[in-house]
Amino acid sequence: MKYISLPTSEVRRLSFYLAMEEFVARHIDEPDCFFMWQVEPSVIFGRNQVLENEVNVAYCREHGIKLYRRKSGGGCVYADMDNLMLSYVTSEDHVNFAFNRFVNMVLLVMRKLGIAATGTAHNDVMIGDRKVCGTACYHLEGRSIVHSTMLYDTNMEHMLNAITPGPEKLAQKGIQSVRQRITLLKDYTTLECVDDLKSMVRSTLCDGERLLTADEVAAIETIEATYLKEEFIHLL
Repeated sequence: MKYISLPTSEVRRLSFYLAMEEFVARHIDEPDCFFMWQVEPSVIFGRNQVLENEVNVAYCREHGIKLYRRKSGGGCVYADMDNLMLSYVTSEDHVNFAFNRFVNMVLLVMRKLGIAATGTAHNDVMIGDRKVCGTACYHLEGRSIVHSTMLYDTNMEHMLNAITPGPEKLAQKGIQSVRQRITLLKDYTTLECVDDLKSMVRSTLCDGERLLTADEVAAIETIEATYLKEEFIHLL
Protein backbone atom coordinates (compact mmCIF):
# COMPACT_ATOMS: atom_id res chain seq x y z
CA MET A 1 0.00 0.00 0.00
CA LYS A 2 1.35 3.41 -0.97
CA TYR A 3 1.65 6.26 1.51
CA ILE A 4 0.49 9.55 -0.03
CA SER A 5 2.71 12.44 1.07
CA LEU A 6 2.41 16.19 0.74
CA PRO A 7 5.43 18.27 -0.35
CA THR A 8 5.35 20.32 2.89
CA SER A 9 4.52 19.59 6.53
CA GLU A 10 2.13 22.54 6.76
CA VAL A 11 -0.96 21.84 8.88
CA ARG A 12 -4.03 22.63 6.80
CA ARG A 13 -7.75 22.93 7.43
CA LEU A 14 -9.70 19.74 7.91
CA SER A 15 -11.52 20.45 4.65
CA PHE A 16 -8.24 20.13 2.73
CA TYR A 17 -7.72 16.55 3.87
CA LEU A 18 -11.28 15.57 2.94
CA ALA A 19 -10.59 17.01 -0.50
CA MET A 20 -7.28 15.14 -0.62
CA GLU A 21 -9.16 11.87 -0.10
CA GLU A 22 -11.35 12.66 -3.10
CA PHE A 23 -8.39 13.65 -5.24
CA VAL A 24 -6.52 10.45 -4.42
CA ALA A 25 -9.62 8.37 -5.15
CA ARG A 26 -10.18 10.01 -8.53
CA HIS A 27 -6.65 10.58 -9.79
CA ILE A 28 -4.02 8.38 -8.12
CA ASP A 29 -3.64 5.09 -9.96
CA GLU A 30 -2.82 2.83 -7.02
CA PRO A 31 -5.13 0.07 -5.74
CA ASP A 32 -4.60 1.01 -2.08
CA CYS A 33 -3.51 4.38 -0.70
CA PHE A 34 -3.14 5.66 2.84
CA PHE A 35 -2.23 8.88 4.60
CA MET A 36 -2.43 10.42 8.07
CA TRP A 37 -3.16 13.95 9.16
CA GLN A 38 -3.70 16.22 12.14
CA VAL A 39 -5.66 19.44 12.48
CA GLU A 40 -6.16 22.32 14.85
CA PRO A 41 -9.26 21.84 17.07
CA SER A 42 -12.17 20.89 14.81
CA VAL A 43 -15.43 18.97 14.87
CA ILE A 44 -16.47 16.90 11.88
CA PHE A 45 -20.03 15.63 11.64
CA GLY A 46 -21.70 13.14 9.35
CA ARG A 47 -23.56 13.69 6.10
CA ASN A 48 -27.01 13.18 7.63
CA GLN A 49 -26.54 14.68 11.08
CA VAL A 50 -28.34 17.78 12.34
CA LEU A 51 -25.56 20.02 13.64
CA GLU A 52 -27.46 21.48 16.59
CA ASN A 53 -28.41 18.02 17.86
CA GLU A 54 -24.81 16.80 18.00
CA VAL A 55 -22.60 19.81 18.66
CA ASN A 56 -22.40 22.45 21.39
CA VAL A 57 -22.13 25.29 18.91
CA ALA A 58 -21.80 27.98 21.61
CA TYR A 59 -18.86 26.16 23.21
CA CYS A 60 -17.15 25.73 19.84
CA ARG A 61 -17.64 29.39 19.03
CA GLU A 62 -16.16 30.43 22.38
CA HIS A 63 -13.08 28.22 21.94
CA GLY A 64 -12.45 28.71 18.22
CA ILE A 65 -13.28 25.12 17.27
CA LYS A 66 -14.18 24.87 13.58
CA LEU A 67 -17.08 22.75 12.34
CA TYR A 68 -17.13 20.74 9.10
CA ARG A 69 -19.59 18.35 7.48
CA ARG A 70 -18.15 15.31 5.69
CA LYS A 71 -19.65 13.33 2.81
CA SER A 72 -19.68 10.03 4.71
CA GLY A 73 -22.24 9.00 7.28
CA GLY A 74 -21.55 8.10 10.90
CA GLY A 75 -21.24 10.12 14.05
CA CYS A 76 -19.70 13.35 15.24
CA VAL A 77 -15.94 13.48 15.93
CA TYR A 78 -13.68 15.97 17.68
CA ALA A 79 -10.09 16.19 16.36
CA ASP A 80 -6.98 18.10 17.37
CA MET A 81 -3.20 17.89 17.05
CA ASP A 82 -2.94 15.22 19.76
CA ASN A 83 -4.95 12.57 17.93
CA LEU A 84 -4.44 11.02 14.54
CA MET A 85 -6.73 11.03 11.53
CA LEU A 86 -6.38 8.13 9.09
CA SER A 87 -7.47 8.07 5.44
CA TYR A 88 -7.63 4.87 3.38
CA VAL A 89 -8.55 4.92 -0.31
CA THR A 90 -9.02 1.57 -2.01
CA SER A 91 -10.15 0.13 -5.31
CA GLU A 92 -12.31 -2.29 -3.30
CA ASP A 93 -15.75 -1.45 -4.66
CA HIS A 94 -17.75 -3.07 -1.84
CA VAL A 95 -18.00 -0.71 1.12
CA ASN A 96 -18.35 -3.47 3.72
CA PHE A 97 -15.23 -5.21 2.44
CA ALA A 98 -13.35 -1.89 2.52
CA PHE A 99 -14.46 -1.34 6.12
CA ASN A 100 -13.38 -4.84 7.08
CA ARG A 101 -9.98 -4.49 5.44
CA PHE A 102 -9.33 -1.18 7.14
CA VAL A 103 -10.39 -2.34 10.61
CA ASN A 104 -8.12 -5.37 10.25
CA MET A 105 -5.23 -3.04 9.41
CA VAL A 106 -5.87 -1.04 12.57
CA LEU A 107 -6.06 -4.25 14.60
CA LEU A 108 -2.67 -5.26 13.16
CA VAL A 109 -1.23 -1.96 14.42
CA MET A 110 -2.75 -2.60 17.84
CA ARG A 111 -1.23 -6.08 17.99
CA LYS A 112 2.21 -4.67 17.17
CA LEU A 113 1.71 -2.24 20.05
CA GLY A 114 0.91 -5.17 22.32
CA ILE A 115 -2.71 -4.07 22.77
CA ALA A 116 -5.58 -6.55 22.81
CA ALA A 117 -8.09 -4.65 20.68
CA THR A 118 -11.22 -5.88 18.93
CA GLY A 119 -13.42 -4.74 16.06
CA THR A 120 -17.19 -4.31 16.30
CA ALA A 121 -20.10 -4.75 13.95
CA HIS A 122 -20.19 -0.95 13.66
CA ASN A 123 -16.55 -0.87 12.45
CA ASP A 124 -15.19 0.63 15.65
CA VAL A 125 -11.97 -0.54 17.31
CA MET A 126 -12.30 -1.18 21.03
CA ILE A 127 -9.94 -1.71 23.93
CA GLY A 128 -12.10 -3.54 26.41
CA ASP A 129 -15.49 -1.81 26.32
CA ARG A 130 -14.15 1.59 25.24
CA LYS A 131 -13.65 2.94 21.75
CA VAL A 132 -10.20 4.04 20.63
CA CYS A 133 -10.85 4.26 16.90
CA GLY A 134 -14.06 5.01 14.99
CA THR A 135 -14.55 4.83 11.23
CA ALA A 136 -16.78 6.13 8.45
CA CYS A 137 -16.85 5.32 4.74
CA TYR A 138 -18.32 6.47 1.47
CA HIS A 139 -18.15 5.33 -2.12
CA LEU A 140 -17.06 6.98 -5.34
CA GLU A 141 -17.20 5.24 -8.70
CA GLY A 142 -14.79 2.33 -8.47
CA ARG A 143 -13.29 3.47 -5.16
CA SER A 144 -14.10 3.42 -1.45
CA ILE A 145 -12.86 6.01 1.04
CA VAL A 146 -12.55 5.05 4.70
CA HIS A 147 -11.55 7.65 7.28
CA SER A 148 -10.94 7.20 10.96
CA THR A 149 -9.93 8.90 14.19
CA MET A 150 -7.27 7.16 16.27
CA LEU A 151 -7.26 8.54 19.81
CA TYR A 152 -3.64 8.67 20.95
CA ASP A 153 -4.42 11.68 23.14
CA THR A 154 -6.79 14.64 22.96
CA ASN A 155 -7.96 17.76 24.74
CA MET A 156 -10.55 15.94 26.81
CA GLU A 157 -12.26 19.13 27.98
CA HIS A 158 -12.91 20.15 24.37
CA MET A 159 -14.04 16.67 23.38
CA LEU A 160 -16.48 16.38 26.27
CA ASN A 161 -17.94 19.84 25.76
CA ALA A 162 -17.88 20.26 21.96
CA ILE A 163 -19.82 17.07 21.23
CA THR A 164 -23.18 16.83 22.95
CA PRO A 165 -25.17 13.70 22.12
CA GLY A 166 -27.89 14.76 24.54
CA PRO A 167 -29.30 13.01 27.62
CA GLU A 168 -31.91 11.01 25.71
CA LYS A 169 -29.33 9.47 23.39
CA LEU A 170 -27.01 8.67 26.28
CA ALA A 171 -29.84 7.16 28.32
CA GLN A 172 -30.82 4.90 25.44
CA LYS A 173 -27.30 3.48 25.38
CA GLY A 174 -26.97 3.31 29.16
CA ILE A 175 -23.98 5.64 29.09
CA GLN A 176 -23.45 8.42 31.62
CA SER A 177 -20.90 10.45 29.68
CA VAL A 178 -18.82 10.57 26.52
CA ARG A 179 -15.72 9.88 28.62
CA GLN A 180 -17.07 6.49 29.61
CA ARG A 181 -17.24 5.43 25.96
CA ILE A 182 -13.68 6.23 24.85
CA THR A 183 -10.10 5.54 25.82
CA LEU A 184 -6.69 6.88 24.83
CA LEU A 185 -3.83 4.91 23.28
CA LYS A 186 -1.21 6.75 25.33
CA ASP A 187 -2.47 4.86 28.39
CA TYR A 188 -1.63 1.48 26.83
CA THR A 189 1.70 2.04 25.07
CA THR A 190 5.26 3.20 25.72
CA LEU A 191 5.21 5.45 22.66
CA GLU A 192 6.18 8.93 23.81
CA CYS A 193 4.17 11.06 21.40
CA VAL A 194 1.75 10.99 18.50
CA ASP A 195 4.64 11.36 16.03
CA ASP A 196 6.04 8.04 17.26
CA LEU A 197 2.62 6.51 16.61
CA LYS A 198 2.55 7.95 13.09
CA SER A 199 5.94 6.42 12.29
CA MET A 200 4.88 3.06 13.65
CA VAL A 201 1.57 3.03 11.74
CA ARG A 202 3.25 3.99 8.48
CA SER A 203 6.02 1.40 8.74
CA THR A 204 3.46 -1.30 9.59
CA LEU A 205 0.94 -0.61 6.82
CA CYS A 206 2.83 0.96 3.91
CA ASP A 207 5.59 -0.27 1.61
CA GLY A 208 6.15 2.76 -0.58
CA GLU A 209 5.43 6.45 -1.02
CA ARG A 210 3.72 8.63 -3.61
CA LEU A 211 4.69 12.30 -3.22
CA LEU A 212 2.10 14.73 -4.51
CA THR A 213 3.27 17.54 -6.78
CA ALA A 214 2.56 21.25 -6.38
CA ASP A 215 0.06 21.04 -9.26
CA GLU A 216 -1.74 18.15 -7.54
CA VAL A 217 -1.92 20.13 -4.29
CA ALA A 218 -3.47 23.01 -6.24
CA ALA A 219 -6.05 20.59 -7.67
CA ILE A 220 -6.87 19.44 -4.13
CA GLU A 221 -7.39 23.05 -3.10
CA THR A 222 -9.90 23.41 -5.93
CA ILE A 223 -11.83 20.41 -4.61
CA GLU A 224 -11.57 21.85 -1.11
CA ALA A 225 -13.66 24.82 -2.21
CA THR A 226 -16.68 22.48 -2.36
CA TYR A 227 -16.20 21.77 1.35
CA LEU A 228 -16.13 25.47 2.15
CA LYS A 229 -19.68 26.02 0.98
CA GLU A 230 -22.29 26.81 3.60
CA GLU A 231 -23.70 23.28 3.77
CA PHE A 232 -20.29 21.83 4.61
CA ILE A 233 -18.51 24.37 6.78
CA HIS A 234 -19.66 26.50 9.70
CA LEU A 235 -17.15 29.28 10.35
CA LEU A 236 -17.44 30.49 13.91
